Amino acid sequence: MSVVDRLRDEVAARGYAFVPGGSMADALGLLVDWNRFAASWYDMPLDKQLPDGHRYRRRRYATLSARHGEHTFQVEPHQPHYQSRDYNRLVGGIERWFEPIEPAVLESDTFARVVGFVLELYGPLRPTADWHIECHQFRIEARRDAAGLPTPEGVHRDGVDYVLVLLVSRENIESGTTTVHDMQGQTLGSFTLATPLDTALVDDYRCMHGVTAVRPLDPSRPAFRDVLVVTLRDKARASKR
Repeated sequence: MSVVDRLRDEVAARGYAFVPGGSMADALGLLVDWNRFAASWYDMPLDKQLPDGHRYRRRRYATLSARHGEHTFQVEPHQPHYQSRDYNRLVGGIERWFEPIEPAVLESDTFARVVGFVLELYGPLRPTADWHIECHQFRIEARRDAAGLPTPEGVHRDGVDYVLVLLVSRENIESGTTTVHDMQGQTLGSFTLATPLDTALVDDYRCMHGVTAVRPLDPSRPAFRDVLVVTLRDKARASKR
């Protein structure tokens, strides 16, 4: 059984999976432009859509689409990100515009392999779905005077069908533990994305998830957590769940 097949079975059985970086490396193959891909997290604007006082998140965003059964994608015109307040009590209910992911990132081999993996993994779980795909580059910064909150909205669902969270880099921080919960709030599991390519997979219909705050180990040095988040939503479902 392939890594992808095994992970699909695990998600189908319990609603989530943690994938160590080594297993993700096996699934993705040789990432020839990984260093350039990871370096793109160093040039991102602040997320100005968070409430006043939340100045620890940098972010870029892109929307893609894919037809059912395909492992390739199309980049869609830039558009806002929307979540209802049912899914995001902090900043839900509004259209949020973010700076786009740079074309060089969207055209990179690493990005194509990650999105292709997501489509190969989740596609058979909903074989007739045409996918609306959202991609988020996040950098969460931790400072001496303020922890960084990877999920400032708390334990939540994203309002999609499936989620991938892939660690790109983790520098000079502690904590940042991912927790996964059932719909009654009971904890199903927890793990920490600690090394590049460590990945969380979540069935967003069945599970909620959150990440604990990150704090600097050495307050005199930069401290941050870089992740790529990719979500899939069946286009046949309501566009603003």
